[in-house]
Amino acid sequence: MTPLRQLTTGSRARLISLGGDHGFRRRLMELGLLPGTELRVVRRVDTAQLVELECRGAHLSLRQSEANQLVVTPL
Repeated sequence: MTPLRQLTTGSRARLISLGGDHGFRRRLMELGLLPGTELRVVRRVDTAQLVELECRGAHLSLRQSEANQLVVTPL
């Protein structure tokens, strides 16, 4: 298990758990990030501190600090 932030571009992973406060977790779950969901890191924008993910056919962007609170298992 590793934080999502540590994955490289193109990596696939399965979401294990969400950290952070209740509002943050709820917002991510409403966007489809539920434990057991498969994710793919589409790209990283280090200058803007963003991570773009593909989840259930949709693309989402998270700040790296937010991505650090998602625990995944690489596939």
